[in-house]
Amino acid sequence: MGKREDIMSATLDLIDEEGLQSVTFAKIFKRAQVGSGTLFNYFASKEELVNEVYKEARIHMGESLMAGYQHGLSLYERFKRFQLNRLRFGVDFPKKFLFIDSYSYSPYISPEIRNMDDSGSSRAVLELIADGQKMGIIREMDPLLCHQLTHGMIAAVVKGYLIRKYPLDEQQVQQTIESSWKAIKV
Repeated sequence: MGKREDIMSATLDLIDEEGLQSVTFAKIFKRAQVGSGTLFNYFASKEELVNEVYKEARIHMGESLMAGYQHGLSLYERFKRFQLNRLRFGVDFPKKFLFIDSYSYSPYISPEIRNMDDSGSSRAVLELIADGQKMGIIREMDPLLCHQLTHGMIAAVVKGYLIRKYPLDEQQVQQTIESSWKAIKV
């Protein structure tokens, strides 16, 4: 890993441990084991650094959501793939998942970064919803709201799992995905 990645990783770790407002450049220097000059070679401000950490986390999540996704599958199978991938990303990369979930609506994140299409996954999810609505399978509602509902259900389950509120075995994973499907289907 290079110095830029060390800085970004240290920033994500500190945000996870202390919250964004408590993270200072001094803490980042120490955690990343870099000098101030090195950090400022890559990032002009804390806001720029945090936005870049957010952007990279979103790209990673977007790539993860698209893993194994095939347009030729049935609507339900495509939906399940997205939801399973979203859940796995949350379990496998909890710091990134929680950072995205916690700061997506923060004024700290620029509107351009917040609204980016993360590896095509946002567009693919919205297309799936629109296809389902045209077929009369998914409720008529704003596609963004529909997407937010299904994401929110997975996020809530992942958060509960991460604090060890309950285990997340295969049956519970399938129940979660099926419940999120039932929330939007006609």
